[in-house]
Amino acid sequence: MSEFSRRDFTRAAGLATALSYSRILGANDRVRMGYIGVGNRGDQVHEAFLEHGDQQTVAVCDLRESYMDLAVQKSRSNPKKYKDYRRLLDDKDVDAVVIATPDHWHAIQFIDACNAGKDVYVEKPLALTVYEGRKMVETAERTKRVVQVGIHRRSAKYLQEAAQFVREGGIGEVTVAKGWHLTNEWPLGIGTSKETAPPSEEEWEQWLGPAPKVPYKASRTYYTFRWFYNYSGGQVTNFGVHYVDMLRWCMGKDSPRSVTAMGGKYVIRDDREIPDTLEVLWDYDGALMVFSQYNANAAPGNIQGAEMEIRGTKGTLYIHSGRWEVVPERHAEIAVPARTPVDRNVERAWGASRKPAMQPVSGKGSNDTAFHARNFLDCVKSRAKCNCDVLTGHLSTVATQIANISLRTKSYLEWDAKAERFTNNAAANQWLHYQYRAPYKLG
Repeated sequence: MSEFSRRDFTRAAGLATALSYSRILGANDRVRMGYIGVGNRGDQVHEAFLEHGDQQTVAVCDLRESYMDLAVQKSRSNPKKYKDYRRLLDDKDVDAVVIATPDHWHAIQFIDACNAGKDVYVEKPLALTVYEGRKMVETAERTKRVVQVGIHRRSAKYLQEAAQFVREGGIGEVTVAKGWHLTNEWPLGIGTSKETAPPSEEEWEQWLGPAPKVPYKASRTYYTFRWFYNYSGGQVTNFGVHYVDMLRWCMGKDSPRSVTAMGGKYVIRDDREIPDTLEVLWDYDGALMVFSQYNANAAPGNIQGAEMEIRGTKGTLYIHSGRWEVVPERHAEIAVPARTPVDRNVERAWGASRKPAMQPVSGKGSNDTAFHARNFLDCVKSRAKCNCDVLTGHLSTVATQIANISLRTKSYLEWDAKAERFTNNAAANQWLHYQYRAPYKLG
């Protein structure tokens, strides 16, 4: 299905849903939404919610007036505009909020929103640090808020089918799962910029929030904040959390027991702090997970050109954008005797006796964010658990966060998932959180 027709189909489905709700519930039963951060991804998530007629944009918040103006125009509902997110949370007309600010702001705004009695859709990654994520889980549980973390593949039906197929043994016993983030940013990357006076001291202060006070630099702000550790975990938390979540979902695993990461800024000469080349390896107690970040070369990571692959004893599942497929393994009908010398005759006999271990299987669909928005709206009304609830989002985010700690401490780390501490490197535990700049604190 083309991009145009897919969007039309999703919009039509949203309108049909809206009509059914209007007939059954009436306009007063709309979920009244407030949006904190409406640029870039915030704009995309706002559009996803606008697909559904049983919600209404009643408030928007951003440091940029132009972003808010665009959101107001798209919403067609004359929402109120706020520069301070706390004023939006004080608004009694707001039932639920979307948080799509830079990562270092997620925890404070999320906890404040829950304490204000708002349900929350928070973009991925859930938090900047492990400690923040755990506090977010505890706050959501204490306040009994409905939470959806923006790992939107959880609401894609075809990926739900793929995950169930693997968990039920469809490809046999899984030994390794891999994901790739592949782009070629060489040679300029995000470019270089000089430290200058900020366009607005007040806006720069608000943007930094709990992060350390540093001179203004254009490359630190808006989309490219993801290339700096004070505000983001880089591409392993940005894109990698999608892959980690999908892969551990398929494998039926919660947390790794160890992690190691290697990489660096090897060839791209720009302002970034994060690596341009990275390999992460997690041991998920019976299976390995691998994330590869190659940002100076965009060649496919496997012959299928898939984003992810999961290797089982019966077949390999490849996940592409919009589809998945399983390529069967070929097994021997009889095992080679343990004491037989490995020579050419044995090799030929082994190869000749192979047959497919299973039939090819595939599926296709869409992972449009509108499906994730739909699930959140439904759960706000029913008070059910969302497809990517706060604990699910936390577990997937933690794996990426401890990968960064392994990289930055140059160490192999053993992880106690229950205590959320490293057991073989006390110094690494200092990286699980950082000291907020006064007067910022978790509520």
